[in-house]
Amino acid sequence: MKTQDTTTPRLYVGTYAKYNSGSIKGDWLELEDYSDREAFLEAARELHSDESDPELMFQDYESFPVCWYSESSAPPDIFWEWLELDENERLAFGAYADNMGGEVSIDDFRDAYCGEWDSGAAYAESTAEDCGDIPKDIPNWLVIDWEASWNCNLRHDYFTADSPSGIFIFRNC
Repeated sequence: MKTQDTTTPRLYVGTYAKYNSGSIKGDWLELEDYSDREAFLEAARELHSDESDPELMFQDYESFPVCWYSESSAPPDIFWEWLELDENERLAFGAYADNMGGEVSIDDFRDAYCGEWDSGAAYAESTAEDCGDIPKDIPNWLVIDWEASWNCNLRHDYFTADSPSGIFIFRNC
């Protein structure tokens, strides 16, 4: 995702006619203020009601997956489903959608998402514990190289993306 100071998804909306005449006059519209894509587009056209048939131009974006940004098109309908996710899920979904090229659903994301982890090694250890692969009576002097377990075996079945406090891990589906 694009790095920015705000966490409110928004688009800067101008028009091609204004741009072609040397102006970038427009305004930021916060996407959470609209119930769906059509409501957003109606507000964007109203913003430029000084033109008879405004050809909308989305000149900048903030706080949503880059795969949904287009200069000439509003975000797809799934965007409004994405708005219902909590902030951490939005970040994780953004990383997932950007990696997958944007053609994903919320269900695809939930099927693939393994969580946010400090490292692949932490994920490997937790996975082994959850599966019961570590005996309860393992001697305390025995050392397991979780980093090697991740790097040599597990990482091939997953992909990762940077997160605010480590990495997001996703299954390759």
